[in-house]
Amino acid sequence: MIETYIATVSLGLEGGYTQKSIQVDDYIKAIQSYQHNLIESKRIFLSVSVSETRIVLDGQNEPHVRLEFLNYPRFPLVKELFKSEVIALVEHLMEIFQQNRTVIVFTDETIMFQGSNEVDPRISNGN
Repeated sequence: MIETYIATVSLGLEGGYTQKSIQVDDYIKAIQSYQHNLIESKRIFLSVSVSETRIVLDGQNEPHVRLEFLNYPRFPLVKELFKSEVIALVEHLMEIFQQNRTVIVFTDETIMFQGSNEVDPRISNGN
């Protein structure tokens, strides 16, 4: 038995606010490439569950990919390392897929990452 650490994040299936489609398989390939490098360089195995979802807010109804991480008992990590590796992967994906903002929900805290203060124009009064 190990201590439970969980992280959940949703990333857009549109590049920026362009409404240009990103495929779930593109995220999966980027994750697998990152995982391979992580295993080779640090012997860290970071398991990710990937599913499709939608984020709805006012006029926004945007398809997203939801990533769920858990401290997998076969390859357990200490809490600080788990969190830092999840953050590093999410920042990597945000850069590759031109995501302006996302939130990582950890077991003990929620952290928002953003590239700018820009808000999706489909959300009214989003200032």
